[in-house]
Amino acid sequence: MPRIGDIDRFIFIVGAPRCGTTTMARWLQAHPQVLFPFVKEPHFFAQHDLRGLDEAELRRRIEADYLDHFFPEPEAGQAVGADCSVSYLYVPEQLEPALKLWPNSRFIVGLRDPMSLLPSLHKRLIFTGDENIRRFEDAWAAIPDRAAGRRIPWSAIEPKWLRYDEAARYGTYVERLFGAVGRERCLVMLFDDLVADPAEQHRRLLELCGLDPVPPPELKAERESKGVRFLLLQQLLKRPPRMLLPYLASVRHHGRFDRQAGAKAKKSAPGGSKSLRKRLLKWNKAADEKSPIPLAVQREIKARLQDEIDRLGALIGRDLGHWLRPRE
Repeated sequence: MPRIGDIDRFIFIVGAPRCGTTTMARWLQAHPQVLFPFVKEPHFFAQHDLRGLDEAELRRRIEADYLDHFFPEPEAGQAVGADCSVSYLYVPEQLEPALKLWPNSRFIVGLRDPMSLLPSLHKRLIFTGDENIRRFEDAWAAIPDRAAGRRIPWSAIEPKWLRYDEAARYGTYVERLFGAVGRERCLVMLFDDLVADPAEQHRRLLELCGLDPVPPPELKAERESKGVRFLLLQQLLKRPPRMLLPYLASVRHHGRFDRQAGAKAKKSAPGGSKSLRKRLLKWNKAADEKSPIPLAVQREIKARLQDEIDRLGALIGRDLGHWLRPRE
């Protein structure tokens, strides 16, 4: 298994979901110096608060439960680890143990105008089986209930993902991240810039992370929004109950929870899955229904998040005045 000493530093992609993080992950996965886990998002440091451990126990836990579980044996030249768990943006202090072991680590923060981020995130959570409210405006209205622990789907891996108001509290969480790991270790990448000039953003990422320059992989749309016919079927196939994981889950999803399945996932080709499950998922796809957010909901989003966007602009020295504008 990989040892702590085998890895010089980690690159953590900690940006908000639906902000180009899959593209950034592909850039790292294609780089010959990078050791990539069998799942893009292990979420390990979000699920385990290791700050209270002494150094010996911390090293033992990291090697046994993180490196051995999620990472293959490094090949020659692979001395930089990658972890693209977007959940880390929302618990930045829990990254401090990783920084203690790998002080040269770097943190990439992907962000996007909340007015386009939030409906995109909602559609993605429908597709992954974590959300069971079909219309975004209804999911937005359910925030108070979900903050109180009500109306949480049984299939949701992380109920916090359903807090759409929290997902775009950029000023709060970026400021906490800078405080936890140091501003100098962070690169904030805006979705607008990624779309306008991906080659330049690829260069900036490699430069901050100390990786050798390489041509960017072929650019393509990542995880385009899809609808689903039946929510329950999607939940069962994408987020099955633990007892049904061996029968319904993909190899990689099962590997998150089971060490033996994780060892199998490391050796399987990307996208490896049970053929019947794949056929059912394909059949259950539906065309994405483009429905604008009602203006009243857009105004609520703006009122809720304007201070956060203003704080973010001040933190990174960017004019973000075009964000949060209600659109017909």
